[in-house]
Parts: sequence; C-alpha cells; structure tokens
Amino acid sequence: MFKRFRRLRLNENIRNLVRENSLHVDDLIYPLFVVEGSNVKNEISSMPGVYQMSLDEILKECDELIKLNIKAIILFGVLKNDKKDSCGSDALSDDGLIARSLRAIKAKFPNLIIITDLCFCEYTDHGHCGIIDPKTQSVDNDLTLEISAKQALIHAKNGADIIAPSGMMDGIIHTLRKALDDNGYENLPIMAYSTKFASAYYGPFRDVADSAPSYGDRKTYQMDFANAKEALCESLEDEKQGADILMVKPALAYLDVVKDIANHSKLPLCVYNVSGEYALLKAGQKAGVIDYEKVMLETMIAFKRAGAKLIITYHAKEIAKLLNTNKGRI
Repeated sequence: MFKRFRRLRLNENIRNLVRENSLHVDDLIYPLFVVEGSNVKNEISSMPGVYQMSLDEILKECDELIKLNIKAIILFGVLKNDKKDSCGSDALSDDGLIARSLRAIKAKFPNLIIITDLCFCEYTDHGHCGIIDPKTQSVDNDLTLEISAKQALIHAKNGADIIAPSGMMDGIIHTLRKALDDNGYENLPIMAYSTKFASAYYGPFRDVADSAPSYGDRKTYQMDFANAKEALCESLEDEKQGADILMVKPALAYLDVVKDIANHSKLPLCVYNVSGEYALLKAGQKAGVIDYEKVMLETMIAFKRAGAKLIITYHAKEIAKLLNTNKGRI
C-alpha cells in the first residue's frame, strides 16, 4: 500500500481547500520614490514601470494604489546633489523632503500606511549610510545612531506609521525604540532591516534612489551574503532590542534565511523583493523567455511558503490587479 497524494489534486476546488499558502493584497507594500519639483515622473531605465516622482505625482500614485486596495507604501526620498551634505541634514529637518511628503500624503490619505525608510545614503554627498569616520573612511556607528534617533523623531512627528531603519548600524533598534518611547511615540512600530546583505541585487535601486557610494562599498556594515547563522543572530538581536517586524533583504536568493528566521521568531517577517530581482523578471518578460505573470506569482508564493507575512515589491500594482480579478487571493 502506498499513499495516493493525487487524491487531493484532482480538481481546482480540492486543491484550493488544502492549499497551505496564499497571496493576498494585504501582504503587499509598494515602494515610492519622491523627488523635489512638480510634474516630475521619471521612469528608471533599469526598472520598467518604476518612477522617481515629485510630490504631486506621488499623491496621484497613492490614489491609484488605494483603488487597487494596496494599503501600505514604503517611502524613500531622492535628494538633488546640491542639497546633499556630509551628514544628510535634509533628513533631519521638518522642512526636508520626507517630512513635507509625509504631511502631504497623510493629509490626503490618512488611512494609507506609510513606512519610512530611515537612512542617510540618499541625503549624504558621499552616499554612505551615516557619518564618516575620517580615520577609517567608514561609517561611525555610534555617531550615526545619534542622528538616526533625530531622523526617527522627524518621521514620527510628521506622520509615519512604521519606521524602517535600513542602515544596518549595530544598536539601531534599541536607540530608536528609546528615542521614540521617551518622546511619546511608544506605539509607533519599528520594522527592522534585521538581515540585510551586501548584495549585488541592489544595483538598479541605486539608479532610482541616486544613492550609490561615491567611494568604497557597504560591506563593513551590511552583511556578508555567505553567512546564514549571522543572519539569524542579527534578526534575533533586533527582536531582543524591540523590533516589531523583522525583514530579510534581498528575498529570492535568501529563502533559506527567511525560513530559518521564521522558525526561530514569532514576530511578523517581511521580505524585500529588491530591484535586481524585479529587473530580472522584467528582462525575462521583454525577451519572451518566461511566462511573466506566472513566474511573478510563483515567486511571491515562494516568499510566503518560506515564512514571510509581508512583501515589499515593485510588482505590487501588477499583483494587485491580478488578485482583484481573482477574488482577492491566489
């Protein structure tokens, strides 16, 4: 006698009854990139369908997202070079690009969840994620923690719903949690970039965020992509420090890490389906070598199967359209 697994595969309704993982529009977070000016909507050549947008265009985009039932965005500021400086001052000002954008989006769309990327690479003239130690020419961890706390309070007071620090500084979650709690924002969640690898998959992102380092790389603070045990330690440490949501970035090449963290933590787990992953699927679509929609959805289910609850993805609008024609779930 042998087990007949095919009994539960005989038709679509049975398959749906026993399906272990599914994709819902509530799982999706869409990245947006705001720039100065008006009537600006610049498509990124390496990321078809992804744009740098001025605030007026961002507001139009948010309206479209809400109509697609997408309920959350992650917001990045893209600053002009002449406004950048050594410590990212624009990110520390209530008149800065992100602060103004937060106020405007929240005023028009109060129920849209805005996750803010908290970092300095988009605002510094050197393109690194904090204050540079002149002796080592690397980021000074503890000085960067100080200004990160200031940036978090700017985000909080101007309407952020969730703060996501992406700079990979040691102690960042503890620092932000204390700063937020001490200033009356104890209910503001932190989504930790708890496992963020120094990855070549980020290449196209640096086109859209204009955030490539002017020298060197980020390997002294982002993780070595060969290390899985360290990845688990990083995420469990962020949980201990007070993170509310953990994240793995990139996603597709790191599903073993996603599964391991999901098996060791009860916190919600997010994956960032990064620019290089998106660009590869778009290139495959353009070349006609894959069934793009099927591969896209299979990829999303792989993230869910590995243990992710939330997915940051540039595919979000395309997926939402498919989900909305398929009773909201795949």
